[in-house]
Amino acid sequence: MAVKLDLYRVFKAVAETGNISLAAKELYISQSAVSQSIKQLETALQARLFSRSPRGVSLTGEGQMLYQYVRSALGLIATGEDKLSQAQQLLLGTLVIGASDTVTSFFLTRYLEAFHREHPAIRLKIVSGRSAKVLSMLHSGAVDIAFASSPADAAVEHWPCFATHSAFVAGSGYDCDFDHVYSIQEIADFPLILLERKASSRVILEQYFLKSGVTLAPEIELSSRSLLVSLARIGLGVAGVTLEFVQRALDAGEIRVLKTDFDIPPRSVDMCTLREVTPTAAASAFMEMVRADRS
Repeated sequence: MAVKLDLYRVFKAVAETGNISLAAKELYISQSAVSQSIKQLETALQARLFSRSPRGVSLTGEGQMLYQYVRSALGLIATGEDKLSQAQQLLLGTLVIGASDTVTSFFLTRYLEAFHREHPAIRLKIVSGRSAKVLSMLHSGAVDIAFASSPADAAVEHWPCFATHSAFVAGSGYDCDFDHVYSIQEIADFPLILLERKASSRVILEQYFLKSGVTLAPEIELSSRSLLVSLARIGLGVAGVTLEFVQRALDAGEIRVLKTDFDIPPRSVDMCTLREVTPTAAASAFMEMVRADRS
């Protein structure tokens, strides 16, 4: 049995005022509309809710029982509407962002700091994961925004944030010729240090090499980007890295880039949301801040 919410609003007003006329004034409707609403509700519920007298109306036993629930339900609705309004005004709420630790450190930190400073009432939650993981979480609704590498997904709307470039590096003392221009096969023949197979940058490398008929067979596979630099620095092999994420080690001279006669196409790290889902007010504000800064 479905009863319109407006009938319960009228019922509550009459129960609390004990008077049809006062309830009508409170609700800004006519007395006849109030009386008709009460009649409709009693008919729908098949119960007598009010006792009438010359002094007004009072709840029956059944009406009193119903009133307790209606008061609570309408109170919760009012609270929900108030919370929604506050969230829309960025006075409360949570913003959940999915990104890898590297992207968070390299790119997001300054935006998180600025957003928190401007909207301190919004709770920021960062979920760490590689591109495939955070995009999966975006689809499931576990995150509001995902930062991922070149997502090829029609259901995802994305905005490029920054480009990344692949390169091969070795420790400054590694037994190789840094002036030599290496071919794709020569690079593959080195003891390679690469990220694990599920990393998007590893996938890009393997696909690129396979197009030239070369299969990558790394001696060391890692889950941590920072370990790529660490192990290359101590001479354990040549590491496949993202240049933007190892710039500090390059500037310090800890590692050096090997010259190659090929260039792996750059990738884009994009800010992603679901195309058919309206972002929350907090997500919209964060995305607008990033877009405005990158334009």
